[in-house]
Amino acid sequence: MAQPAVSSGWLRGKVKAVPSGDTLVIMGVTKAEIPPEKTVVLAHLSAPRLARRGGQDDPFAWDSREYLRKLCIGKDVVFRTEYTIPNFSREFCSVFIGSTNVGNEVVTRGWAKVKEAKGEVTPEHTELLRLEEQARQQGVGLWDRSPGSVDAAIRNLPPSAVGDPSNLDAMGLLAANKGKSMEAIVEQVRDGSSLRVYLLPEFQFVQVFVAGIQAPSMGRRTTQEPTIATEIPSDEPNGETNGESRGPLTSAQRVTSSPTFNEVSPDAFGREAKHFTEIRVLNRDVRIVLEGVDKFSNLIGSVYYPDGESAKDLAMELIENGYAKYVEWSASMMEDEARRKLKAAELQAKKSKLRLWTNYVPPATNSKAISDNFTGKVVEVVSGDCIIVADDSLPFGSPAAERRVNLSSIRCPKLGNPRRDEKPAPYAREAREFLRTRLIGRQVQVSMEYSRKVPLADGSAAPAGPADSRVMGFGSVFLLSQGKESDTSATQQPGVNVAELIISRGFGTVIRHRDFEERSNYYENLLAAESRATTGKKGIHSAKDPPSMHVTDLLTTSAKKAKDFLPFLQRNRRMTAVVEYVLSGHRFKLFVPKETCSIAFSLSGVRCPGRDEPYSNDAISLMRRKIMQRDVEIEVETVDRTGTFLGSLWESKTNVGITLLEAGLARLQTGFGADRIPDAHLLSQAELSAKKQKLKIWENYVEGEEVTNGATNDKKQKEEFKVVVTEVIGGGKFYVQAVADQKVASIQQQLASLNLKEAPVIGAFNPKKGDLVLAQFSADNSWNRAMVVTGPRGAVQTAKDKFEVFYIDYGNQETVTYNQLRPLDPSVSSAPGLAQLCQLAYLKVPSLEEDYGHEAAMHLSEQTLSEPKEFKAVIEERDTSGGKVKGQGTGNILLVTLVDEESDTSINAIMLKGGVARLEKRRRWEPKDRQQMLDELEKYQAEARTKRLGMWEYGDIESDDEENPLPGAKKAGAGKR
Repeated sequence: MAQPAVSSGWLRGKVKAVPSGDTLVIMGVTKAEIPPEKTVVLAHLSAPRLARRGGQDDPFAWDSREYLRKLCIGKDVVFRTEYTIPNFSREFCSVFIGSTNVGNEVVTRGWAKVKEAKGEVTPEHTELLRLEEQARQQGVGLWDRSPGSVDAAIRNLPPSAVGDPSNLDAMGLLAANKGKSMEAIVEQVRDGSSLRVYLLPEFQFVQVFVAGIQAPSMGRRTTQEPTIATEIPSDEPNGETNGESRGPLTSAQRVTSSPTFNEVSPDAFGREAKHFTEIRVLNRDVRIVLEGVDKFSNLIGSVYYPDGESAKDLAMELIENGYAKYVEWSASMMEDEARRKLKAAELQAKKSKLRLWTNYVPPATNSKAISDNFTGKVVEVVSGDCIIVADDSLPFGSPAAERRVNLSSIRCPKLGNPRRDEKPAPYAREAREFLRTRLIGRQVQVSMEYSRKVPLADGSAAPAGPADSRVMGFGSVFLLSQGKESDTSATQQPGVNVAELIISRGFGTVIRHRDFEERSNYYENLLAAESRATTGKKGIHSAKDPPSMHVTDLLTTSAKKAKDFLPFLQRNRRMTAVVEYVLSGHRFKLFVPKETCSIAFSLSGVRCPGRDEPYSNDAISLMRRKIMQRDVEIEVETVDRTGTFLGSLWESKTNVGITLLEAGLARLQTGFGADRIPDAHLLSQAELSAKKQKLKIWENYVEGEEVTNGATNDKKQKEEFKVVVTEVIGGGKFYVQAVADQKVASIQQQLASLNLKEAPVIGAFNPKKGDLVLAQFSADNSWNRAMVVTGPRGAVQTAKDKFEVFYIDYGNQETVTYNQLRPLDPSVSSAPGLAQLCQLAYLKVPSLEEDYGHEAAMHLSEQTLSEPKEFKAVIEERDTSGGKVKGQGTGNILLVTLVDEESDTSINAIMLKGGVARLEKRRRWEPKDRQQMLDELEKYQAEARTKRLGMWEYGDIESDDEENPLPGAKKAGAGKR
């Protein structure tokens, strides 16, 4: 029996859902995140019932619901309860949209019937009956009696795919509609990210999961909820209940509906996410773009709903408002651009700590945002993702001018480390070469974006800073002159983005940053470039085998192997090479493509200041700017004992030696062995020009007088050259070979090519004192040029006859047997001996026969022969008397200061400091530079004397009466106590 409503007041609300042609779900107008809502039935009306699961519509049921849905969904309404029915939760209401009476409109259009009055007939009921009669006479809506109209008004529903995936060919549906926009009406929202919809026009009832996101769960029930019998059947589509409150339950209902099941509560924000989705899409027309199908045949799609004149993406709205999380498993089915936008929106929601992310704690990150823009020239490409740029705003040659820039957000294959036997990863060389050909020497703009602390093991070089990590700077680099590169998106960029360029060629990958990690400001462009490279199967994305190239690194091999390569490098007079590294102003690491080898290469006859000397860094900076990683031409003349190749180098047809000499950053080598250098006259002119202009190392040069290189004042210009000590013979004397002497390697190569297996026939070969022969050195069985010092009297009798020989290229002496000798080819014997006899200047060193003589020789050997090392020999004087000393060498003796450039100390000082040598007696009239040198060395002698080291063990040594003895005077034993 109908009863009047308790309250006759009008309420305001908004229509959230339209379950059928006479029922509305209205929610209150409040500020609550989930406002209260109630389901109401239009007073006095009854519309046709929609099909329950597996059933059939009443005629015109769908059209009736559609009319009311389109009229009311999302509209603001006012409503009043007219009456209620006992034991039924829904209220029967009059509903108005503005001044329009919704019930009257439905009846006028013929989409509902008016119920018979059970009691007093109200004016409203009377009006409805009048309108119904009018619709009946007009034959509209339910009253259409035209032939076939009733049958046509019943939907032909295919079997529901909800709960029974076998009723739907999901893969076939996806294949037919992939990427297409499909029309649908949302019938139910299970949770914020899963919908049950009718796909139009076939009315296939399916469940769709929103692609790329996951909203919180709405909980679940493990057993069926007891059903409550009511007089009105469910109006829910396909018999589903929407789980919302239908109003207060009666006492009987509460008893019969007591929970006999287990229920899992909704996740945090589950109800809010569901409500958010419902008010946007429930009972609305939407467009669905299918993205994929999961293994359970569930449809995965993007859902778009109308909002005014535009369409909105439901997934994006949920993510932006903190109602859903980004999930990779379904996002992987989407287009890259859509995925990136979702990911970025989630990151912003996390930063804002919206809803789901209220208690979100960002993971620890070692990246830090920075902002630093500069322009400069690229001086080195370290790898595919790291370059060195010389900052235009800093002084030329300043160490701080060269800035290492790691390209933001990308990673290229690693080049490995030949010293650790690490081979380059596939495409690592190609990536670096690609950048080298496009960037080296070019002007770029750099935008530094973030820095990161990384473990030392990740880097190729150990930087200054904490022992376990270093800070690396990352930025975007733009090539200001775009050239013909057209495969990058340079929109709104100052030039071609270098990172984008290398990614688009398939030479690297984009880093998948963690949420709060800093990244490139052009990250979206990088991902798009990677997508293009992947689609085009370029570089590392290719299915083909990567290109392979074996490069012989002669810097890490033995000197002998380097010497074996000499003929190949001399085959063509000039050959192309690439400067891989500038080791010093005149020494470089080169890659020779034709021979696929890397070599150490030094300029013939041109020497720059050594390490830690003034202008050393200037020379290195000049060469890095001029030739670093440039294509050059070289002529190899020879190779020295350390495996360094000597010759000339041209960049853009300019001899690099001339460039160094003109800038005043090098000297022309005047030591022996500097002949046969190409462009020798041009090198001399260049040095002369720098001297006249007093540039750099010549800043204090006065022609014919004194010169300094900035280290000491009033120091005479002296000849100096790089040497390797080959033998120590005592008394402060030793033999050296000049590093720059091209003849050393040439002679060694000629000797190595000789066939010396058979011993000479006795009688056919009779070496005599003073003859040059080939002798086999006992230490390594190598054959070397030697001069016979002594031999058996008369003719050779047996193969065991002994000869004392002096190796003219090394300075050592030993006794060998006849079968260890061979005749010397005239082509090899014509060159003079390469061993140069030297003596430590300013010192009196005991000979081997004198006290402390052996100690002095051992001390000198330890300093010069214990490991292969180059020294700088500064010629202080020359003894031009000539003659022989027990057969060991002829010609001038060079009195030198021997400098170890690595430690920047002289061997002369070390001998004094060890107490195994003493200073020469000072003369009455000493040249100024000699006085300075003796004053400097005096400190070391004083230290040894104070500590009573070596010959100072028992106090001072007797006076130097033997210095400058008169002719015929008896010589005192030097060094005696």
